[in-house]
Amino acid sequence: MKRFNFILVAVCAILACFMISCNSCKSGKTSNSEEVTEGGLVVERTISTDREYMFVNYGEDYRWFETCILLNAFLDEENCNPDSIVGVSNVFQAVIERGDSTSQSYDTEVVLFSHAGDESQIDVKHAFWVEDLPMNDEDITVTFKQAFERVMQANCPKPHSKQCVLRKQLGPKAANPQYIFGNTKSQLYVDAVTGEVSDINPVFGDVEGFKMPLGEWP
Repeated sequence: MKRFNFILVAVCAILACFMISCNSCKSGKTSNSEEVTEGGLVVERTISTDREYMFVNYGEDYRWFETCILLNAFLDEENCNPDSIVGVSNVFQAVIERGDSTSQSYDTEVVLFSHAGDESQIDVKHAFWVEDLPMNDEDITVTFKQAFERVMQANCPKPHSKQCVLRKQLGPKAANPQYIFGNTKSQLYVDAVTGEVSDINPVFGDVEGFKMPLGEWP
């Protein structure tokens, strides 16, 4: 099953311009123009507040799949720094029970939180997220800022990209969640548990044919 590329494209568009309105909503929980109060654009803070929203509105049986960060400049530029983030988006999924005891059905919703500056939006889609494993119970000890600093200190070329995504990719090898900096041309991976930096996707290693794991990225 192919990953929903249209959602990732929407993420980049929202973070870059923040002019796109939510085009779907959850009855009784969100509206097309709902805003969520944010005290500052810090990656870990957005994750915490968005997870709290998911728990309150969907219960504990939700899945956290990705956190996407848009930087202020390209990684190979001198003015790129982790304190000037343009936007953060967090991707969740929940299964909703419909009907009653005599006629039950289930619906899957992908919930996308988009944060830019002091403004935030929620977009809910009737879809199914694939190619990622949930990170709810992962022991993520490395912050985004620490991961950024590890990349800058690494003795290797920096990708010409403003993008970073925190995810636990599904693949043939078990691996911790990774901060992935890069694009379709090159990527640097920072283990979100150990802080180890690599230019090889740990989920696939050196397996031939898996050198471009971020093919969905613009």
